[in-house]
Amino acid sequence: MNNISRRKLIRDITLGSAALLHSPALFSFSSCKQKDKLGVALVGLGYYSTDLLAPALQQTKECYLAGIVTGTPAKAETWKKKYNIPDKNIYNYGNFDSIANNPDIDVVYIVLPPSMHHEYVIRAANAGKHVWCEKPMAMTAKECQEMIDACNKNKRSLAIGYRMHHEPNTQDWRRLVKEQLLGKVKKLNCAAGYFDNRSDHWKQKKEMGGGALYDMGVYAIQGARLGTNMEPVSIVSASISTTRPHIYKNGLDETSIATLEFPGGVKAEIKTSFGENTNFLDITCDKGSINMSPYSNYNGIKGKSPLGEIHFPYEVPRQQALQMDDDARSIKAGTPMLVPGEEGLRDIRIVEAIYQSAYTGKPVSL
Repeated sequence: MNNISRRKLIRDITLGSAALLHSPALFSFSSCKQKDKLGVALVGLGYYSTDLLAPALQQTKECYLAGIVTGTPAKAETWKKKYNIPDKNIYNYGNFDSIANNPDIDVVYIVLPPSMHHEYVIRAANAGKHVWCEKPMAMTAKECQEMIDACNKNKRSLAIGYRMHHEPNTQDWRRLVKEQLLGKVKKLNCAAGYFDNRSDHWKQKKEMGGGALYDMGVYAIQGARLGTNMEPVSIVSASISTTRPHIYKNGLDETSIATLEFPGGVKAEIKTSFGENTNFLDITCDKGSINMSPYSNYNGIKGKSPLGEIHFPYEVPRQQALQMDDDARSIKAGTPMLVPGEEGLRDIRIVEAIYQSAYTGKPVSL
C-alpha cells in the first residue's frame, strides 16, 4: 500500500468513527447490542412503576432499572436509596430531554396517564432512546401514528406494554386458535373490569384518558382480536353508562359494552367496567370452547378446552419481567418487537369507533 492510499484509508476510518460518535441513533443502537443488560428509565412513579415494574426489574435478565423520571423530589430520594440509583440518572420533567446525553439509559418506559404518552414518547425518541409505552397507547389514532413516526424517524424501537402477549397461558390458548385445533371460531365473549372506588384518579378524568374503555377496555378488545385471530370489520352496536354520574361525568364511561363483527360474520361481545369485577374470555369454536377465567389478571390465569387444562402458575410480577426481557432481547438482537406501536394503534382505532357508535347509536365500519 503506498503512502497516499494509507493516508486516505486512515482519513476515511477517522471520519467514519467521528460520524458514528456524532450520530446518536447509530451509536446508541451499537451500544445496546454490546451490553449484557439494557438500562431502563421509568417515567412516572405511580402504582404500576412502584409495585410492579420496579420489582420486575429486579428479576429481569436482559435489562435493569437504571434511572427514573419524576416530578416529586421525595419520590426521587426514596427510589434513589431503595434501588441505589445514581444522581446523574434521576430526572424531572423539566430536564427530561437531557437524558439524550446519558449512555446508562437505553430505554425510556413511559408510565404516565394516557394524555401524556404522545408527548413523552416523541421526546424520548428524539432523545435517541428506545421507547416502551404503557397502554392505552394514546388518546387518538392520530397521536399513535405520530408516536410511531417519531420512533421510525429516529431509528428507535417502540413497544406497547401489553403484558399478556408475553404471558404463557395466553400464548397457549392463542396457539389453539391460530392452529385451529378446535376448528374455526364461531363466536366470542370477553369482559374485563374491576370495581374502582376512587373518585379523583386520572382514570376518572376524561381529559387525562380516563374511562373504562381506554383502560380495561383494551383488554376486552385484545381478547376479541386475539381470540378470533382476525381484525374487526365493524362495530355493530355500542353503549356507555354509569351508575355513579357524580364520578363519571360529561359522558365518561364507567361501563362500556360493544358488539364487534369480524370476517365471516363472526361476532364478539365485549364488556368493560370500573363498576364491576369481571374477567373472562370464552371462545366458541367448531369443536368446543376455550374458557379462560381469569384471563388477564396479574396472576392466577387459567382455563380449559376439550384439549385439556391451561394453567402455568407463577407469582407477581412475572408477567412484567417476561415482557421487559422479551422487549430488551428484541432491541439487542435488532428484531421486531412482539407488541409494536402498530398493535396499540389498532386498538385505539377500535376504541374511537366504539365511542362513535355509542354516541350516534349507529354501526361504524372499520
